[in-house]
Amino acid sequence: MIDMNDLMKKAQELSQNMQKQQEELAQLTFDVSVGGEMVKMKFNGKMELLEVEIDPEVVDRDDVQTLQDLILSAVNEGIRQSQKKMQESLGQQLGGMGGGLNLQNLFQPKS
Repeated sequence: MIDMNDLMKKAQELSQNMQKQQEELAQLTFDVSVGGEMVKMKFNGKMELLEVEIDPEVVDRDDVQTLQDLILSAVNEGIRQSQKKMQESLGQQLGGMGGGLNLQNLFQPKS
């Protein structure tokens, strides 16, 4: 039989812990570089882009597509790293409440 008071208490604890972890994640930064460090970016744990650095040698008026591809790759990698850290953090929190269920799959992006 499920004790609703216990369940509510656990849910409140989970909510408080998740809020704290989200604040901590927001403080983390992830450095990403692509193209032999020709494009560098810094993201935070909220998946926000904080900094962009582009090597002037990669800026070529006749080859804009390469620069666009490098930027796209760096942004996607920064988002992946941020999501991975968030999933790990939330999975640890939910794992304690899951009663043996693998709740981490709830936060996996669909392919």
